[in-house]
Amino acid sequence: MKSFRTISATALTALVLILLHVGDVVAQQKLKEQLVGAWTFVSSSSKTPDGSSVWGANPKGLLIFTDSGRYSSHIVRGDVPHFAAKSRVQGTPDENKAAVHGSIATFGTFTVNEANKSFTVRFEGSSYPNNTGVEQTRQFTLTGDDLKIINPANTASGGQSELVYKRAK
Repeated sequence: MKSFRTISATALTALVLILLHVGDVVAQQKLKEQLVGAWTFVSSSSKTPDGSSVWGANPKGLLIFTDSGRYSSHIVRGDVPHFAAKSRVQGTPDENKAAVHGSIATFGTFTVNEANKSFTVRFEGSSYPNNTGVEQTRQFTLTGDDLKIINPANTASGGQSELVYKRAK
């Protein structure tokens, strides 16, 4: 009977260790799974040289992470004026400047570092050509339907900024 208790205790200990390991794996996978989906842009701490918000009072944007490791990001100021010519290739210099200054779009791949609560994007394409081919790691926090991302080098000022998103419903 004593050896049965020893075997049972050993089996129980092994089972607990396995469950703890599985729990750790599930917890790590959970972070990436929580990041996957569509997120609407809320705000950014990015400022222009004069101290005003890079994205204005009513920004719009969408950030998408897929379970296969792809992402796409688009942010646009809400006050970018329409082009008079009704053609994006016939904008005036001022219209083109407003459009370029008032938007950013990137796409590519991403990986998540669960331990560091960060993700690394690899820009395959960007409306800001200097990003194309670049790799950048960003810290993030997830709280319910809120996502906060630290961009270490925003394209407007080069400084660090915080981006805030809400899960798209």
